[in-house]
Amino acid sequence: MKVRGFLVVWLWSVGAAGAQTAVEWRQMGLARRAQGDTLGAIAALERAVTAEPQNPTGYVLLGWTQHLAGQSEPAARSLWQAIARHPTHIEAFQALGIVYLVRGELTPAIWSHLWAALWNPQGDIAPYNLSLAYHRQGLPTLALAYGQRAATLAPDNPHPWLALALAHHQDGNGAAMVAALRNAQRHQAALNDPAFRREDLTYAGFDAAQIAQINRLWTP
Repeated sequence: MKVRGFLVVWLWSVGAAGAQTAVEWRQMGLARRAQGDTLGAIAALERAVTAEPQNPTGYVLLGWTQHLAGQSEPAARSLWQAIARHPTHIEAFQALGIVYLVRGELTPAIWSHLWAALWNPQGDIAPYNLSLAYHRQGLPTLALAYGQRAATLAPDNPHPWLALALAHHQDGNGAAMVAALRNAQRHQAALNDPAFRREDLTYAGFDAAQIAQINRLWTP
């Protein structure tokens, strides 16, 4: 009887899981991601896209979660799946641009963010990442233009100010660089902690060379 009871419960649980909708799988995936369980989140979000294969949002959530888990290639594939279903999906292009930026593939990162900026001119994510990408390419005029745009659109976010500081330094404008650094410090005092700064800037898309440069320029 115990074995039979176990089988009944097991079969019921399998049936209940199979009956879950794509929305429920996405909610489960987001909940697991918030708990730090990225692998569990990916598994749930994969079920979501299987249950609803034509919904681009599911692929964006899956791709971004794969990116957070360090799964760069699967992340790019998932995000291209979203774009194939919705060629003007702003969040998909922004996420894809970040994946390429973190990988150091600057040309596709720039094109992805330019496309996102075209469809969402008031968004701050694309110009911010474009500023970082153009700085890495040694193009301070473009890095400045997009950094200023991002700081204007998101003045309370310290990251565009730091991108702008890098661009000013590359352009040789020391006074403007210091002002941009001060703005970043004012909006996030925790950046004065080198360990926090390294972790925060890595997450925000700065590469190792840019973080090292910020550290050299930093004055609490």
